[in-house]
Amino acid sequence: MSSTFIMDHPLIRHKIGLMRDKNTSTMEFRALVTEVAMLIYYEASRNLQLADKVIETPLVKTTVKEISGKKLCVVPILRAGMQMAEGVLRLTPNAKVGHIGLYRDEETLEPHEYFCKLPKDIVDREVFVVDPMLATGGSADAAITLLKRRGIEKIRFLCLIAAPEGVERLQKAHPDVDIYIGALDERLNENGYILPGLGDAGDRIYGTK
Repeated sequence: MSSTFIMDHPLIRHKIGLMRDKNTSTMEFRALVTEVAMLIYYEASRNLQLADKVIETPLVKTTVKEISGKKLCVVPILRAGMQMAEGVLRLTPNAKVGHIGLYRDEETLEPHEYFCKLPKDIVDREVFVVDPMLATGGSADAAITLLKRRGIEKIRFLCLIAAPEGVERLQKAHPDVDIYIGALDERLNENGYILPGLGDAGDRIYGTK
């Protein structure tokens, strides 16, 4: 059974507050997305498996710890997830990166896939799917379903802001996937946007609106 983690760290709460402000500039918003993603990922990676490795310090041989297995992969949901992936890569720069492109039908609010490119050995890796907003849950559900169809089992989902509706859908659809949330908001409006939210994350990251 999966778990859902809602962050309560003061730095995350402070930075998300700055992101919500409509007067925050594109440059500042972009930097905040990366920083908050990095902090959430720090928590999400807490249970990674470690293995012993013998090295030499400038003084002696010693045994240290390193992440075991085939390492990691971050999969941003395009396009807004790309900025969150930057935060993940700051902490684990050797992680491989996959990409899933989805767009939302404005009438049905359901996602449609238009792009998918994944590392060849992704099945052997710990996969972190990242997307700033978990609104209806449609995109996250579709992305994780796509990964599972390719045989990927070790999946975690990270987002900055979530609505209760999206969390419930993801929990029901993928009870084996842990969910890490920067802030859990009140609800969705009639257009499927999170309230109070922070607007369209992609538009604010790339200055397209």
